[in-house]
Amino acid sequence: MNAPAEAMDMNLASELLADLTPPATSAWWTQHRGDTPVVATAIHDGHATRAAVRRMFAISEEERLREEDPFTEFLIRDFGNRIIVHRSRFEVDVNRPRGGAVYLRPEQAWGLQVWAEEPPQAVVDASLSVHDEYYEMLASFLAGIERCHGRFVVLDVHSYNHRRAGPEAEPTLSTDAPDINIGTISMDRRKWAHVVNSFMAALRSFDFPGGPLDVRENIAFQGRGEQTRFIHEHFPDTGCAIAVEFKKVFMEEWTGEPRPEVLVALRRLLAATLPALIDALERGR
Repeated sequence: MNAPAEAMDMNLASELLADLTPPATSAWWTQHRGDTPVVATAIHDGHATRAAVRRMFAISEEERLREEDPFTEFLIRDFGNRIIVHRSRFEVDVNRPRGGAVYLRPEQAWGLQVWAEEPPQAVVDASLSVHDEYYEMLASFLAGIERCHGRFVVLDVHSYNHRRAGPEAEPTLSTDAPDINIGTISMDRRKWAHVVNSFMAALRSFDFPGGPLDVRENIAFQGRGEQTRFIHEHFPDTGCAIAVEFKKVFMEEWTGEPRPEVLVALRRLLAATLPALIDALERGR
């Protein structure tokens, strides 16, 4: 993926940078409901943690941010149905099964030492209650979409690092790191082929500044997260959940600095897939 060629006006860039800064909130998540069968989520966008949790962290703010998915909330703002989780995955990861949703060991967290001391069970239980409540909310939210529209699509939007060896090191080879990785392992691929194929075609055909994007399926990730698994288990005939992983070319992954012009282009790209997704759902009835 190349950066958009045209320079961005400095005033516009400043406004956008302010818009990218998430407001401080104590909310676990924010949900928006509209009249469409397409839902987008940004469940690793959050960076907030409870004070009781933060006091026990050994991990730094910078290390946390590098493994979170900042700016994914911005990418999905044009979706009438959307859910944004504000809690850091280092407090509770709603995309892991409940038993592994709190990272207690380095091997659960890319080898990182998350805790200065082992958290008391009461702290862990409080975090797990957020996991429980999230899936109660998600089931109810999607049941409402199902009542209104019958079948629906969930775009489970994430991002991934491709410079793990360091900011000056060579990035992951593009053969192993597509611009957009589509994860479908948890779905009945034959049942939802018309939706997934239409979505990928819309992504590939978008007139992206700098050239077409490399969009491939199940390369860097396979879509094994808890959210897609949950949706396909609870809505097997009506819910198509697609894990969408953007390579972090829209930011400097070691400093957290965004590239506003790339973020704007990717947001437009995602919004442009809505007609294709809705049409595919209609054709599949």
